[in-house]
Amino acid sequence: MRQQLGRVLYGVLLTMTITLPAAAADFVAKMQKVTPDGTSESIGTIGVSSVEGSVTFAVDLHGLPPGPHGFHVHENGNCQPTVVNNVRVPAGAAGGHFDPNHVGAHAGPHGVGHLGDLPVLEVAADGTAKQTLTAPHIGNAGMLHGHALMIHSGGDNYSDSPAPLGGGGARIACGVIQ
Repeated sequence: MRQQLGRVLYGVLLTMTITLPAAAADFVAKMQKVTPDGTSESIGTIGVSSVEGSVTFAVDLHGLPPGPHGFHVHENGNCQPTVVNNVRVPAGAAGGHFDPNHVGAHAGPHGVGHLGDLPVLEVAADGTAKQTLTAPHIGNAGMLHGHALMIHSGGDNYSDSPAPLGGGGARIACGVIQ
């Protein structure tokens, strides 16, 4: 009886292993550091998935400055620099925060602002970020396909005051959601 039960359990586990798909991201952004001359070294990936009416960002990064960083979806899928007032802007071609509803306000992932407003990215003392962040205001990862993910040098207070766009500062890393 014991052997028979063991065979049945083995068969059930084997069937589950074969039939259950591995959890995989719907989309992936290969993140790179950005400079006034373009993109440079790879710093890891961010998986983007639809999960129960929200979008999750599975972050696996290295080589970043420790501390909090502004983290956003930007309107264009381009991480190349642009020139503004004769100054080269790293990843400027990504445009501004993704705002398809033209709200025109920065309010964070729980507010009524840009759809591209994401939770703050926390980087450990060793320069790594391995976490899953959830954006409850974004219903489907598919709407983000082809847009840039951006990491800024500073934190994010989810407000346009005292500094615009949460005070995140310069763009330090970028990747296109593919």
